[in-house]
Amino acid sequence: MIDQEKRKAIYLLHEEGMGIRQICRQLKVSRNTVRSIIEHKGGMPDTPRKDKLQVDEQLLRHLYAECNGWVQRVHERLTEEEGIRVGYSTLTRMIREGEIGHSAEKRCGQVPDRPGAEMQHDTSPYRIKIGGKEVRVVGSLLYFRYSKIKYLKFYRSFNRFKMKCFLHEALTFWGYAAQVCIIDNTNLARLRGSGKNAVMVPEMEQFARHYPFAFECHEIGHSNRKAGNERGFFTVMTNFFSGRSFESLEDLNASAFDWATRRMAHRAVGKSGLIPARAFEDEKPFLKKLPCFVPAPYLVHKRQTDQYGYVSFEGNFYFVPGSSLVEVTIVQYSNKLTLYHKRKLLAEYDLPAEEVKNERFWPQGQSKPQHQPKHRNHPTTHEEQKLRAVSAEISAYVDFALKGGGKPKHHFLRQLYSLQQKMAAPLFVKTIKRALAYRITDLATLERIAVLLMRGENHEVQLVEIDTSLKNRPSYLEGRFTDEVDFSEYEKMLDNEDADE
Repeated sequence: MIDQEKRKAIYLLHEEGMGIRQICRQLKVSRNTVRSIIEHKGGMPDTPRKDKLQVDEQLLRHLYAECNGWVQRVHERLTEEEGIRVGYSTLTRMIREGEIGHSAEKRCGQVPDRPGAEMQHDTSPYRIKIGGKEVRVVGSLLYFRYSKIKYLKFYRSFNRFKMKCFLHEALTFWGYAAQVCIIDNTNLARLRGSGKNAVMVPEMEQFARHYPFAFECHEIGHSNRKAGNERGFFTVMTNFFSGRSFESLEDLNASAFDWATRRMAHRAVGKSGLIPARAFEDEKPFLKKLPCFVPAPYLVHKRQTDQYGYVSFEGNFYFVPGSSLVEVTIVQYSNKLTLYHKRKLLAEYDLPAEEVKNERFWPQGQSKPQHQPKHRNHPTTHEEQKLRAVSAEISAYVDFALKGGGKPKHHFLRQLYSLQQKMAAPLFVKTIKRALAYRITDLATLERIAVLLMRGENHEVQLVEIDTSLKNRPSYLEGRFTDEVDFSEYEKMLDNEDADE
């Protein structure tokens, strides 16, 4: 469509005596178009199409209601039953213009693409395979609306602090920020209200001033207001994940960084053929350049070291050199921890790329600390492997006992392993087989089952050959002065069994 100003220019050039061919070369317009414009004396033609198809609006509304809003079925019935040959795109336009059904719902207003005016941020969950195991990750995407450049990163979980860290990382990478960042009505940045009436969290308002930009929420139900971001997540699913494998979260984010900032930034977008990296260079004069230094987001935590010099943080333990029972200030950044005592830097640690628990860390270049942290959990992997290796019945019983979730796993496995160490292997297997048949998980009951089996089957304890020269060894002579072993608990247990009988 030739706009009105260009039509007037073509007609004036014709009036001044310029030939049609010269006008075509100068303004890059076809001859037929120039002749049509001259014929209408530079005005806009207002001639209705002679072949324009008219469909009764009441008929459209009736068919739309009967077909439950499925336009494809409406198109079939119009063609087959009513004999009206209408294109599908023409039919959808008629339904839109007539505000029939869902089309009558208010849509979000279209905002023109103005350089430097807007960027968009959103998150989307995915389930992907990392290292051969399916896990849940959260993709965080920043999108500049005019130039179409993106910044993408994945997290195992996402909160307000990680949102600040992501925006800091993305904006410092590009070096510029738009005037407004469009977000949904997430509580990560919104305090109350919604849409244009939303009030932002003061902490997030203060954070945005450093860059500088302002958060703005779109109206509820108008997710198309940030359609570029939504389309970006669809492209992540269909283009980024397809045909790629990842060994770790760190590998995933390295691939995402290369894909978003290099591959997609230099690839033509849509029919316009826009190259985001080139468009970003043109947009820079309209964007807000970041200050030469912007402090990275951080959180402050107070911790007390244990007697072995460790502080706990997010399920892991960090060694503090040269300290014992002191209060430590932990400053948490997106990828590292710094430990201070009375404003003196004691240690600095890189946060693990993967989410790990119950691990201990010490400064690089320093020998491994001698002691374990005081409250470190002791896993029972070794005990479980030993139990399962005894027999298939024991492995089946362990599966049964642990699947309920009501019994503390580690305590139960340690107690069961201790019981297995006290019994002969055949007796332990028979005890567990009976416990599995009667769905018993109480350890005291297991001991009573073992005693009953010993008595009922006349179980004989195998004699152990004892070296008589043992009593002459120095270690035996040294230990003969120790206290006698207390077997009173076992004697009480046997007395209780006699009383029950």
